[in-house]
Parts: sequence; C-alpha cells; structure tokens
Amino acid sequence: MSLAESIENLRKVDLSDLDLNNIGSWPAIIKGIVFVLFFIIVLALGYNFHLKDLQASLERSEAEEQTLKQQFTSKAFQAANLEAYKEQMKEMEVSFGALLRQLPSDTEVPGLLEDVTRTGLGSGLEFEEIKLLPEVAQQFYIELPIQISVVGGYHDLATFVSGVASLPRIVTLHDFELKPVDAENSSVIRMSVMAKTYRYNDKGLEK
Repeated sequence: MSLAESIENLRKVDLSDLDLNNIGSWPAIIKGIVFVLFFIIVLALGYNFHLKDLQASLERSEAEEQTLKQQFTSKAFQAANLEAYKEQMKEMEVSFGALLRQLPSDTEVPGLLEDVTRTGLGSGLEFEEIKLLPEVAQQFYIELPIQISVVGGYHDLATFVSGVASLPRIVTLHDFELKPVDAENSSVIRMSVMAKTYRYNDKGLEK
C-alpha cells in the first residue's frame, strides 16, 4: 500500500466508530499508529525510570574517575620525589637542631631577669611583680614563663615592650592585660603580661 493510499484510508476512518473493546476490528492504519504511540510511550517511561538513573550513575562514575586520576597523579609525583623529600627533611632536621643548640642554658636566666628589670626601670616603670613560673617542656625546647606586673604611663609601657623585644635573648610576650591603677586617673596603667623565654632541650632532641 502506498503512502497516498494509507493517508486516504486514514481520512475515511471515523474515530467514533472505533470500539475499544474490539481493537482487533480496527483498520490496520489505526493499529499501526496506536502501536507507534505505545512504543514511544514505553521508550519515554523506560528512559525516565531506568536509562535516566543509568545516566546519572555514569556521570558519577566519570566524576569519580577524574578524582582518582588526580589523586594518582599527585601520589605518583610524590613517590617520584620521595627521595628528594627525605633529603630535605634530613637537612631541615640538622638546621633545626643547630638553631635549637643556640638557645641559652639555665645559667643565663638570672641575667635575663636583670635585663628585663633594667629595661623596665629604664622605661620609667615601677615593678609590682616579676616571678619565674614552672617550666613547660616541649619536644625540642623548654619554655620558661615569667609573670610580670608593672605600673606606669602608656608610652612608658610601649617603650618597655619594645625594649624587651630588642633583648639579645629570645623573649615573647603573651596575655597582655591593661587596667588603670586609679579609676579617677587613667594616665597611670597597670600592665600584667606573661613573658616566655626558651632554652634548649637536648633530651627531647635525642628522642
């Protein structure tokens, strides 16, 4: 049957004459159209309920593949340069150990206290407290905390902090607390601060 004949037969069909309970009696052209529509619907439903999930799973797998490739490239680069990293670590350990050995010993602590006191007095401050606290052992060094409380003007306190930072020995200042000595006179300030100096821990380095 030619296409023209099929179209002509289709025009002659009266849809009101079609009986849903007797599909077998429908014209062949109508059956074909219904079959094609049914096939399209099945494909659409199959895509939505199955192929779409497969597509999403494929996209996730592709993204995971890219991540694994990047991880592999990074680890391959690290493995190729592992020996160089080991050599760098050895050099750093040697340099670090040399720097740690430059830290002073216990015998220099009294001299440090004298330097801090002299710096404070030279800045015009009055010492209320300067007290050594228990040592804090770290792996490669030991912290020597010093609690300091001084009274003076704001600029004098700034001069003192700058002077302590300029001492030849490493001293760091922590936990600043500034309060007026007298509520009616805010020009005189009490500063409490924790100073920390450090000494070499040879036992820690040996470990």
